[in-house]
Amino acid sequence: MRSSLFLGAAAVAVSLGVALAVPAGAAAPAAVAPATVAPAAVADAFFTDPRLAETRALIVLQDGKRIYERYAPGYGPGNRFISWSMAKSLTATIIGELVADGKLELDGPAPVPAWHATPNDPRAAITLRQLLHMASGLQHIESDPPERADTNRALFADKSGDIVAHAVSAPLASRPGTKYQYSTLTTHILADIAVRTLAPTAKTPAERRAAMRRFIIDRISGPAGMPSLLCEFDPAGTLLGGSLCHASARDWANFGQLYLDNGMVAGRQVVAPDWVRFVRTPAAVDGGYGGHFWLNRPRPAGSEAALFPAAGPPDAYAAIGHLGQYVIIVPSRRLVVVRLGKTQDDRLAPLRTALGRLVNSIPPAPAP
Repeated sequence: MRSSLFLGAAAVAVSLGVALAVPAGAAAPAAVAPATVAPAAVADAFFTDPRLAETRALIVLQDGKRIYERYAPGYGPGNRFISWSMAKSLTATIIGELVADGKLELDGPAPVPAWHATPNDPRAAITLRQLLHMASGLQHIESDPPERADTNRALFADKSGDIVAHAVSAPLASRPGTKYQYSTLTTHILADIAVRTLAPTAKTPAERRAAMRRFIIDRISGPAGMPSLLCEFDPAGTLLGGSLCHASARDWANFGQLYLDNGMVAGRQVVAPDWVRFVRTPAAVDGGYGGHFWLNRPRPAGSEAALFPAAGPPDAYAAIGHLGQYVIIVPSRRLVVVRLGKTQDDRLAPLRTALGRLVNSIPPAPAP
Protein backbone atom coordinates (compact mmCIF):
# COMPACT_ATOMS: atom_id res chain seq x y z
CA MET A 1 0.00 0.00 0.00
CA ARG A 2 1.32 3.43 -0.94
CA SER A 3 2.80 5.69 1.69
CA SER A 4 0.21 8.37 0.84
CA LEU A 5 -2.42 6.26 2.56
CA PHE A 6 -0.63 6.38 5.92
CA LEU A 7 0.31 10.03 6.33
CA GLY A 8 -1.78 11.72 9.01
CA ALA A 9 -3.17 15.21 8.49
CA ALA A 10 -1.88 16.40 11.87
CA ALA A 11 1.69 15.68 10.82
CA VAL A 12 1.33 17.91 7.80
CA ALA A 13 0.00 20.70 9.95
CA VAL A 14 3.06 20.58 12.16
CA SER A 15 5.46 20.39 9.24
CA LEU A 16 4.11 23.37 7.36
CA GLY A 17 2.77 25.43 10.24
CA VAL A 18 -0.90 25.34 9.21
CA ALA A 19 -4.06 24.55 11.13
CA LEU A 20 -6.12 21.58 9.98
CA ALA A 21 -9.51 20.21 10.84
CA VAL A 22 -8.53 16.73 12.02
CA PRO A 23 -11.19 14.31 13.25
CA ALA A 24 -10.97 13.14 16.85
CA GLY A 25 -9.35 9.76 17.16
CA ALA A 26 -7.31 10.08 13.96
CA ALA A 27 -4.53 7.53 13.56
CA ALA A 28 -1.05 8.47 14.69
CA PRO A 29 0.76 10.19 11.81
CA ALA A 30 3.79 8.85 10.05
CA ALA A 31 6.87 10.92 9.22
CA VAL A 32 6.28 13.83 6.85
CA ALA A 33 8.23 14.44 3.68
CA PRO A 34 10.04 17.80 3.83
CA ALA A 35 8.63 20.81 2.00
CA THR A 36 10.15 24.22 1.42
CA VAL A 37 8.62 27.39 2.84
CA ALA A 38 7.76 28.92 -0.52
CA PRO A 39 5.48 26.11 -1.75
CA ALA A 40 3.78 26.00 1.66
CA ALA A 41 3.04 29.73 1.50
CA VAL A 42 1.67 29.35 -2.02
CA ALA A 43 -0.51 26.45 -0.88
CA ASP A 44 -1.75 28.32 2.22
CA ALA A 45 -3.01 31.13 -0.02
CA PHE A 46 -5.78 28.86 -1.28
CA PHE A 47 -7.36 29.21 2.16
CA THR A 48 -6.70 32.91 2.67
CA ASP A 49 -6.92 34.66 -0.71
CA PRO A 50 -10.54 35.77 -1.30
CA ARG A 51 -10.02 35.76 -5.08
CA LEU A 52 -9.83 31.97 -4.94
CA ALA A 53 -13.18 31.67 -3.15
CA GLU A 54 -13.79 28.59 -1.03
CA THR A 55 -11.11 25.90 -0.95
CA ARG A 56 -12.29 23.00 1.19
CA ALA A 57 -9.37 20.61 0.72
CA LEU A 58 -5.90 20.81 -0.80
CA ILE A 59 -3.47 17.91 -1.08
CA VAL A 60 -0.10 17.74 -2.81
CA LEU A 61 1.67 14.44 -3.44
CA GLN A 62 5.21 14.21 -4.72
CA ASP A 63 6.54 10.80 -5.62
CA GLY A 64 3.58 9.26 -3.80
CA LYS A 65 4.25 11.09 -0.51
CA ARG A 66 1.89 13.71 0.88
CA ILE A 67 3.92 16.88 1.28
CA TYR A 68 0.92 19.13 1.96
CA GLU A 69 -2.61 18.56 3.20
CA ARG A 70 -5.04 21.11 4.56
CA TYR A 71 -8.78 21.38 5.02
CA ALA A 72 -11.12 24.28 5.63
CA PRO A 73 -12.92 24.36 9.00
CA GLY A 74 -15.63 21.74 9.08
CA TYR A 75 -13.89 19.42 6.59
CA GLY A 76 -11.32 16.69 7.04
CA PRO A 77 -9.92 13.44 5.70
CA GLY A 78 -13.17 11.63 6.48
CA ASN A 79 -15.35 13.79 4.22
CA ARG A 80 -16.45 12.72 0.76
CA PHE A 81 -16.23 15.51 -1.84
CA ILE A 82 -18.37 15.64 -4.97
CA SER A 83 -16.62 15.07 -8.26
CA TRP A 84 -18.86 16.97 -10.60
CA SER A 85 -17.15 16.43 -13.97
CA MET A 86 -14.06 14.78 -12.52
CA ALA A 87 -16.31 11.72 -12.76
CA LYS A 88 -15.84 11.86 -16.53
CA SER A 89 -12.20 10.83 -16.09
CA LEU A 90 -13.32 7.94 -13.91
CA THR A 91 -15.78 6.84 -16.61
CA ALA A 92 -12.97 7.03 -19.16
CA THR A 93 -10.94 4.73 -16.92
CA ILE A 94 -13.80 2.21 -16.90
CA ILE A 95 -13.92 2.34 -20.70
CA GLY A 96 -10.15 1.89 -20.80
CA GLU A 97 -10.41 -1.30 -18.78
CA LEU A 98 -12.96 -2.71 -21.22
CA VAL A 99 -10.78 -1.73 -24.17
CA ALA A 100 -7.82 -3.47 -22.51
CA ASP A 101 -10.00 -6.55 -22.04
CA GLY A 102 -10.73 -6.60 -25.77
CA LYS A 103 -14.45 -5.99 -25.20
CA LEU A 104 -14.54 -2.54 -26.80
CA GLU A 105 -12.69 -0.92 -29.71
CA LEU A 106 -11.66 2.71 -29.79
CA ASP A 107 -12.16 3.14 -33.50
CA GLY A 108 -15.08 0.82 -34.11
CA PRO A 109 -18.66 2.10 -34.24
CA ALA A 110 -19.90 2.83 -30.73
CA PRO A 111 -22.25 0.00 -29.67
CA VAL A 112 -25.38 2.12 -29.16
CA PRO A 113 -28.43 0.11 -30.26
CA ALA A 114 -30.55 3.18 -31.08
CA TRP A 115 -28.02 4.32 -33.66
CA HIS A 116 -27.98 0.99 -35.45
CA ALA A 117 -31.72 0.27 -35.45
CA THR A 118 -32.45 2.16 -38.66
CA PRO A 119 -30.47 1.76 -41.91
CA ASN A 120 -28.34 4.74 -42.90
CA ASP A 121 -28.55 6.45 -39.51
CA PRO A 122 -25.49 8.77 -39.66
CA ARG A 123 -24.97 8.39 -35.91
CA ALA A 124 -23.97 4.76 -36.48
CA ALA A 125 -20.57 6.07 -37.63
CA ILE A 126 -19.75 7.62 -34.23
CA THR A 127 -16.76 5.89 -32.65
CA LEU A 128 -15.75 5.39 -29.04
CA ARG A 129 -12.71 7.61 -29.63
CA GLN A 130 -14.95 10.43 -30.84
CA LEU A 131 -17.16 10.12 -27.75
CA LEU A 132 -14.09 10.23 -25.50
CA HIS A 133 -12.78 13.28 -27.37
CA MET A 134 -16.16 15.07 -27.10
CA ALA A 135 -16.35 15.04 -30.89
CA SER A 136 -19.42 12.89 -31.52
CA GLY A 137 -21.24 15.66 -33.36
CA LEU A 138 -24.40 15.08 -31.32
CA GLN A 139 -26.63 18.08 -30.71
CA HIS A 140 -26.42 18.41 -26.94
CA ILE A 141 -26.92 21.65 -25.01
CA GLU A 142 -24.50 21.53 -22.09
CA SER A 143 -25.35 24.57 -19.97
CA ASP A 144 -26.74 27.60 -21.76
CA PRO A 145 -29.51 28.56 -21.34
CA PRO A 146 -29.78 26.71 -18.01
CA GLU A 147 -33.49 25.96 -18.30
CA ARG A 148 -32.99 24.24 -21.67
CA ALA A 149 -29.63 22.62 -20.99
CA ASP A 150 -29.67 18.89 -21.63
CA THR A 151 -27.39 18.31 -18.66
CA ASN A 152 -29.70 20.05 -16.20
CA ARG A 153 -32.84 18.43 -17.61
CA ALA A 154 -31.24 14.98 -17.54
CA LEU A 155 -29.80 15.21 -14.05
CA PHE A 156 -32.47 17.20 -12.24
CA ALA A 157 -35.66 17.66 -14.28
CA ASP A 158 -37.95 16.16 -16.90
CA LYS A 159 -35.39 13.84 -18.56
CA SER A 160 -33.97 12.35 -15.36
CA GLY A 161 -35.93 9.08 -15.49
CA ASP A 162 -33.73 7.61 -18.21
CA ILE A 163 -30.80 9.84 -19.05
CA VAL A 164 -29.37 7.58 -21.73
CA ALA A 165 -32.60 7.51 -23.74
CA HIS A 166 -32.49 11.30 -23.77
CA ALA A 167 -28.78 11.39 -24.63
CA VAL A 168 -28.81 8.96 -27.55
CA SER A 169 -31.93 10.46 -29.13
CA ALA A 170 -30.10 13.67 -30.06
CA PRO A 171 -29.58 14.25 -33.79
CA LEU A 172 -26.22 15.15 -35.29
CA ALA A 173 -25.29 18.82 -35.36
CA SER A 174 -21.96 18.19 -37.13
CA ARG A 175 -20.13 15.34 -38.78
CA PRO A 176 -18.59 13.01 -36.17
CA GLY A 177 -14.94 13.70 -35.47
CA THR A 178 -14.90 17.24 -36.85
CA LYS A 179 -15.91 19.49 -33.94
CA TYR A 180 -15.27 19.60 -30.20
CA GLN A 181 -18.38 20.07 -28.07
CA TYR A 182 -18.24 19.45 -24.35
CA SER A 183 -21.22 17.34 -23.31
CA THR A 184 -22.05 15.59 -20.06
CA LEU A 185 -24.63 13.48 -21.87
CA THR A 186 -21.81 12.08 -24.00
CA THR A 187 -20.25 10.62 -20.86
CA HIS A 188 -23.56 9.10 -19.81
CA ILE A 189 -23.67 7.35 -23.19
CA LEU A 190 -20.22 5.94 -22.41
CA ALA A 191 -21.41 4.79 -18.99
CA ASP A 192 -24.31 2.95 -20.61
CA ILE A 193 -21.98 1.34 -23.14
CA ALA A 194 -19.80 0.20 -20.24
CA VAL A 195 -22.55 -1.48 -18.23
CA ARG A 196 -24.11 -3.16 -21.28
CA THR A 197 -20.66 -4.48 -22.18
CA LEU A 198 -19.73 -5.87 -18.80
CA ALA A 199 -23.23 -7.14 -17.91
CA PRO A 200 -25.08 -7.84 -21.17
CA THR A 201 -27.71 -9.99 -19.46
CA ALA A 202 -28.60 -7.47 -16.74
CA LYS A 203 -32.31 -6.75 -17.10
CA THR A 204 -33.17 -4.59 -14.10
CA PRO A 205 -31.78 -1.32 -12.76
CA ALA A 206 -30.63 -3.15 -9.63
CA GLU A 207 -28.66 -5.67 -11.72
CA ARG A 208 -27.05 -2.89 -13.75
CA ARG A 209 -26.07 -0.97 -10.63
CA ALA A 210 -24.65 -4.05 -8.94
CA ALA A 211 -22.58 -5.02 -11.98
CA MET A 212 -21.08 -1.56 -12.34
CA ARG A 213 -20.36 -1.15 -8.64
CA ARG A 214 -18.60 -4.49 -8.50
CA PHE A 215 -16.53 -3.66 -11.59
CA ILE A 216 -15.46 -0.29 -10.18
CA ILE A 217 -14.43 -1.85 -6.87
CA ASP A 218 -12.63 -4.82 -8.42
CA ARG A 219 -10.84 -2.99 -11.21
CA ILE A 220 -10.35 0.62 -10.11
CA SER A 221 -11.20 1.82 -6.61
CA GLY A 222 -10.01 -1.32 -4.82
CA PRO A 223 -6.59 -1.59 -6.47
CA ALA A 224 -6.08 2.20 -6.54
CA GLY A 225 -6.79 2.67 -2.82
CA MET A 226 -10.06 4.60 -3.11
CA PRO A 227 -12.29 2.91 -0.52
CA SER A 228 -14.49 5.97 -0.03
CA LEU A 229 -15.51 6.21 -3.71
CA LEU A 230 -19.29 6.29 -4.07
CA CYS A 231 -21.01 6.94 -7.41
CA GLU A 232 -24.67 7.66 -8.11
CA PHE A 233 -26.97 6.06 -10.68
CA ASP A 234 -30.08 7.14 -12.56
CA PRO A 235 -33.41 5.30 -12.10
CA ALA A 236 -32.57 3.03 -15.06
CA GLY A 237 -29.44 1.82 -13.27
CA THR A 238 -26.95 3.76 -15.39
CA LEU A 239 -23.88 5.22 -13.70
CA LEU A 240 -24.07 9.02 -13.51
CA GLY A 241 -20.50 8.95 -14.72
CA GLY A 242 -20.47 12.49 -16.05
CA SER A 243 -21.10 14.25 -12.79
CA LEU A 244 -21.91 12.48 -9.57
CA CYS A 245 -19.19 10.49 -7.86
CA HIS A 246 -17.99 11.24 -4.33
CA ALA A 247 -14.71 10.42 -2.57
CA SER A 248 -12.37 11.74 0.09
CA ALA A 249 -9.64 14.16 -0.92
CA ARG A 250 -7.05 11.47 -0.22
CA ASP A 251 -8.84 9.03 -2.49
CA TRP A 252 -9.03 11.61 -5.28
CA ALA A 253 -5.29 12.03 -4.80
CA ASN A 254 -4.85 8.27 -5.13
CA PHE A 255 -6.74 8.40 -8.42
CA GLY A 256 -4.21 10.96 -9.64
CA GLN A 257 -1.34 8.84 -8.35
CA LEU A 258 -2.68 5.88 -10.33
CA TYR A 259 -2.22 7.87 -13.52
CA LEU A 260 1.06 9.46 -12.40
CA ASP A 261 2.49 5.96 -11.95
CA ASN A 262 1.47 5.00 -15.49
CA GLY A 263 -1.42 2.87 -14.27
CA MET A 264 0.66 0.86 -11.79
CA VAL A 265 -0.11 0.36 -8.08
CA ALA A 266 2.18 -1.65 -5.79
CA GLY A 267 3.61 -3.61 -8.70
CA ARG A 268 0.21 -4.34 -10.24
CA GLN A 269 -0.81 -2.90 -13.61
CA VAL A 270 -4.29 -1.50 -12.89
CA VAL A 271 -4.70 0.71 -15.97
CA ALA A 272 -2.90 -0.18 -19.19
CA PRO A 273 0.01 2.15 -20.08
CA ASP A 274 -1.49 2.55 -23.56
CA TRP A 275 -4.64 3.95 -21.96
CA VAL A 276 -2.69 6.38 -19.81
CA ARG A 277 -0.96 7.54 -22.99
CA PHE A 278 -4.28 7.86 -24.81
CA VAL A 279 -6.06 10.00 -22.21
CA ARG A 280 -3.19 12.51 -22.08
CA THR A 281 -2.73 12.76 -25.87
CA PRO A 282 -4.29 15.89 -27.46
CA ALA A 283 -7.46 15.30 -29.45
CA ALA A 284 -7.36 16.41 -33.06
CA VAL A 285 -10.39 18.66 -32.48
CA ASP A 286 -8.98 20.42 -29.38
CA GLY A 287 -5.33 20.34 -28.32
CA GLY A 288 -6.30 21.10 -24.72
CA TYR A 289 -8.43 18.00 -24.37
CA GLY A 290 -7.51 14.33 -24.30
CA GLY A 291 -9.53 11.21 -23.58
CA HIS A 292 -11.93 12.73 -21.01
CA PHE A 293 -8.98 14.43 -19.27
CA TRP A 294 -7.96 18.07 -19.72
CA LEU A 295 -4.43 18.92 -20.86
CA ASN A 296 -2.19 21.85 -19.93
CA ARG A 297 -1.89 22.92 -23.54
CA PRO A 298 -3.24 25.78 -25.66
CA ARG A 299 -6.79 25.38 -26.90
CA PRO A 300 -8.34 26.69 -30.13
CA ALA A 301 -8.89 30.42 -30.46
CA GLY A 302 -11.86 31.59 -28.43
CA SER A 303 -11.73 28.63 -26.02
CA GLU A 304 -11.08 29.17 -22.33
CA ALA A 305 -7.96 27.57 -20.88
CA ALA A 306 -8.63 24.53 -18.74
CA LEU A 307 -5.39 24.75 -16.75
CA PHE A 308 -2.39 27.11 -17.02
CA PRO A 309 -0.68 26.47 -20.37
CA ALA A 310 1.22 29.76 -20.36
CA ALA A 311 2.95 28.73 -17.14
CA GLY A 312 3.56 25.05 -17.96
CA PRO A 313 4.58 22.29 -17.45
CA PRO A 314 3.16 21.11 -20.78
CA ASP A 315 2.86 17.49 -19.64
CA ALA A 316 0.39 18.34 -16.85
CA TYR A 317 -3.13 16.99 -17.28
CA ALA A 318 -6.16 16.80 -15.05
CA ALA A 319 -9.58 15.60 -14.11
CA ILE A 320 -11.61 18.80 -13.67
CA GLY A 321 -15.08 19.43 -12.26
CA HIS A 322 -17.65 22.19 -11.95
CA LEU A 323 -16.97 24.86 -9.30
CA GLY A 324 -13.22 24.27 -9.20
CA GLN A 325 -12.61 20.57 -8.55
CA TYR A 326 -9.15 19.49 -9.75
CA VAL A 327 -6.97 16.40 -9.73
CA ILE A 328 -3.82 17.56 -11.53
CA ILE A 329 -1.14 15.08 -12.61
CA VAL A 330 2.35 16.38 -13.50
CA PRO A 331 4.67 13.54 -14.62
CA SER A 332 7.75 15.75 -15.11
CA ARG A 333 7.60 16.83 -11.45
CA ARG A 334 6.17 13.60 -10.03
CA LEU A 335 3.27 15.66 -8.64
CA VAL A 336 -0.41 15.19 -7.94
CA VAL A 337 -2.35 18.26 -6.79
CA VAL A 338 -5.94 17.95 -5.57
CA ARG A 339 -8.03 21.07 -4.96
CA LEU A 340 -11.66 20.70 -3.92
CA GLY A 341 -14.07 23.48 -3.05
CA LYS A 342 -16.49 25.97 -4.51
CA THR A 343 -15.46 28.71 -6.93
CA GLN A 344 -18.03 29.91 -9.44
CA ASP A 345 -17.14 28.84 -12.96
CA ASP A 346 -16.98 32.41 -14.26
CA ARG A 347 -14.34 33.21 -11.60
CA LEU A 348 -11.96 30.32 -12.13
CA ALA A 349 -9.16 32.26 -13.86
CA PRO A 350 -7.43 33.35 -10.60
CA LEU A 351 -7.77 29.80 -9.27
CA ARG A 352 -6.11 28.34 -12.36
CA THR A 353 -3.32 30.88 -12.04
CA ALA A 354 -2.84 29.91 -8.39
CA LEU A 355 -2.73 26.21 -9.27
CA GLY A 356 -0.05 26.90 -11.86
CA ARG A 357 1.89 28.92 -9.30
CA LEU A 358 1.67 26.07 -6.82
CA VAL A 359 2.81 23.43 -9.31
CA ASN A 360 5.73 25.54 -10.43
CA SER A 361 6.79 26.44 -6.88
CA ILE A 362 7.59 22.83 -5.98
CA PRO A 363 11.10 21.70 -6.94
CA PRO A 364 11.29 18.55 -9.06
CA ALA A 365 11.59 15.33 -7.10
CA PRO A 366 15.19 14.10 -6.78
CA ALA A 367 16.17 11.32 -9.13
CA PRO A 368 15.74 7.85 -7.60
